[in-house]
Amino acid sequence: MRKITVLIHALLLLAGLSACSTAGSGLKKYQATYAGLFDTVTVITGYEADEETFNKNAGLIYSELEYFHRLFDIYNNYEGLNNLKTINDKAGAEAVKVDERLIGMLEYAAEMTEYTGGRFNIAMGSVLSLWHEAREYGSANPDQAKLPDADALKEAAKHIDIGDMIIDKDNSTVYLADPYMSLDAGGIGKGYAVEEVSRLMREKGLEGYLIAAGGNIETVGGKEGNKCWTVGIENPLSSTGEEEYRHILEVKDLAVVTSGSYQRYYTVDGVRYHHIIDPVTLYPKNTFVLVTVVSDDSAKADALSTALFNMSLEEGLELIEKTEGTEAYWLYPDGTEKYSKEFYKLMDD
Repeated sequence: MRKITVLIHALLLLAGLSACSTAGSGLKKYQATYAGLFDTVTVITGYEADEETFNKNAGLIYSELEYFHRLFDIYNNYEGLNNLKTINDKAGAEAVKVDERLIGMLEYAAEMTEYTGGRFNIAMGSVLSLWHEAREYGSANPDQAKLPDADALKEAAKHIDIGDMIIDKDNSTVYLADPYMSLDAGGIGKGYAVEEVSRLMREKGLEGYLIAAGGNIETVGGKEGNKCWTVGIENPLSSTGEEEYRHILEVKDLAVVTSGSYQRYYTVDGVRYHHIIDPVTLYPKNTFVLVTVVSDDSAKADALSTALFNMSLEEGLELIEKTEGTEAYWLYPDGTEKYSKEFYKLMDD
């Protein structure tokens, strides 16, 4: 079940939270909203002296994000562009020459796959595609919704070895040695794209911006000069909608990324099955409702939020404790909350 309208509402609320008074700063808050990139809604909020400057910068940000969206797309072809779909289509047949920015993402994804012990794995495409097909059909036909075939999942899991992704950096090519292997950047693509765009903004001297792409949020500089942005962690357990946020965080030059079970799911025999698939069991885990990671790198936060969702709390805490510049928050279905050691320092509530 896709909740684009809920995402729009939540992101606009988040941007509203970041709108403190600009009195005396000479800057005004502007906002641009885009739908479609990375199958979600993107909201760009920025403080500028005039709307023309903001629109120019927002257009640059959108253009860069759109390019990464196409580069990481596994469903569509684009004229003159070799992307993840091209690589998957050529699996076992030939190496594909790609943009060095795609090489960079794949190298980093491989590092994070190893770092998380495979609990985040960009090579999970063969398994995720079975769940995607079942979820799409079940969402459109709820009376006929069913789980992917268990034997098919086990067979697909034979083709998720990240070692079969062969990268030739000198020639800028990617080759999947396993013909049945496929890549899926769903657990890192948005975060990597937002991080790369944020780096570009800093290089150009752009500050005072917040980019919110679904559950991936990056702040570039402070608002109104040097103030922290306030970012809300959604409260999916609120039945009335009155308690929209579990916590409010104060961040600057940090990324806030949330993985959750409450926005993309479908129901089979009264049971919800969300889109975050555990590489070990090949099924969604329901230990947590959401996991939020705050980090100095959006790509790292994206991969870690996926990995933590697939780990026990103890495993997740151990991973976060050894990861510099990173804190995490876990929310259980019964409302129980857990935090990493220094997470409380980010909270404004």
